[in-house]
Amino acid sequence: MADFRIWSDEFAANGYLSKTHEFDQQAFGVDGENLSPALQWEGVPPEAESLALTVYDPDAPTGSGFWHWVVANIPAGTHSLPQNAGKADGSLLPAGALQLRNDYGTVGFGGTAPPRGDKAHRYIFRIHALKAAHLPVDSATTNAVARFMIHLNEIDSATYTGLYELK
Repeated sequence: MADFRIWSDEFAANGYLSKTHEFDQQAFGVDGENLSPALQWEGVPPEAESLALTVYDPDAPTGSGFWHWVVANIPAGTHSLPQNAGKADGSLLPAGALQLRNDYGTVGFGGTAPPRGDKAHRYIFRIHALKAAHLPVDSATTNAVARFMIHLNEIDSATYTGLYELK
């Protein structure tokens, strides 16, 4: 069995995400396409009953980082998500998967938007293998509570990091 790992063919590990992945919001000074990258993973532990995905920017100047995407209840047999799986309607996610509100306050993927002129920010894509088939979350659950439930049920996780900056 391969080691548990996650990757994207859209950007190299520790390489730069593209304008395609940038948030689209004038208030943040960005006008990207807000498309989540295609992701693949392998080596999910055999005892995993479901998966979750989080995307986190630890460099955001908030004192606690910034959560760009939280998806729970991904079926354990899932091995990839297509580009734009993070669109708000969730139509490209596997059946049963649920997106929570990100730190922008929107549902789904919230793209990159570091402050202009700041150093490159890290965007940590983490796939979590969980011992629960279904987390007790719904559309009203905050992403903080969902992340608590994810970590409470985590067997293993794998990460893949991309960078982004606005000059």
